[in-house]
Amino acid sequence: MPHQPPQDVQEAAQRAQRWIEEGRAGKGFTDTGRRRASRLAKGDEVSDDVVKKMQAYFARHTVDKDAAGFTQGGDGFPSPGRVAWDAWGGDAGERWVGTIDLD
Repeated sequence: MPHQPPQDVQEAAQRAQRWIEEGRAGKGFTDTGRRRASRLAKGDEVSDDVVKKMQAYFARHTVDKDAAGFTQGGDGFPSPGRVAWDAWGGDAGERWVGTIDLD
C-alpha cells in the first residue's frame, strides 16, 4: 500500500537537498540518502518496504541527535548526520513512519 509523505516530511527532505548541494553532507553520504531525499522532497508515495527502511533508519540513527552540529544554532550545524536525518524526512519523518503499522 502506498504512503503519501506529509508536507513537513517533504520540507525536511527539501532542506536536506539544499544542504547536499552546498556540500554539507560529508564524504560518507550515500546515494541511497540522495535518492531518499529526492523522492521525499517531491512528495512521491513510498511503499511499505520503504516505510520499513525508514523505520529502521530512524531506530539506528536516533543517537545522531546527540552529536555536535545536529541542532540549529549549534557549532557545526548542519552536521553530516543532520543532513542525512533530514534526507530521510527528519523529525517529521520519524513521527510519520512511527504511526504506520505494517504488521
